[in-house]
Amino acid sequence: MEKVRLAAFSDGVIAIIITIMVLELKVPHGAGWRDLAGVLPVFLTYILSFVYIAIYWNNHHHLLQTVTKVDGLMLWANMHLLFWLSLVPFATAWMGENHFATLPTAVYGVALFMPAIAYYLLQKAILRNQGPNSTLAKALGRDIKGKISPLLYLAAVFLAFVDPIISGAIYVFVALMWLIPDRRIERALSGD
Repeated sequence: MEKVRLAAFSDGVIAIIITIMVLELKVPHGAGWRDLAGVLPVFLTYILSFVYIAIYWNNHHHLLQTVTKVDGLMLWANMHLLFWLSLVPFATAWMGENHFATLPTAVYGVALFMPAIAYYLLQKAILRNQGPNSTLAKALGRDIKGKISPLLYLAAVFLAFVDPIISGAIYVFVALMWLIPDRRIERALSGD
């Protein structure tokens, strides 16, 4: 299979995920500020999740640029990532609807942790296929953000049972950390 087909399928699934999330936004049942404030938790959760999905889409795009050939393991690793990303709308809606309550906030953390693990496994599948001297291997280096993010998500899952606000702050922090452009793959590709 060509990587173009894999990228196109992934782009379609990610577009559907964003569409599902936006459809969960409900219009307030009134025209006042208080009515609008009632949907604020849902809207804030949507923004955070949209940013996360956008980060995954952007990084996935760069990741696939390093691929020269696709094998079955990569296909399944990619499907594994898309599966976990497809659960983000559920966790987003549950946390927003319940105003960042303990269990929904912890489940949201799991919904962030699992795609991070799946993305790591996709990277490993690509490295297995492309080899230790591949563009991706050169670009990843120590991958500090990639290693620390799952640890922060996991900590946030458990901290949700102490104080969901701490978990929310961690989720925002990790998103901001990934919003800083990561040019490793772009540099590796331009060096080839």
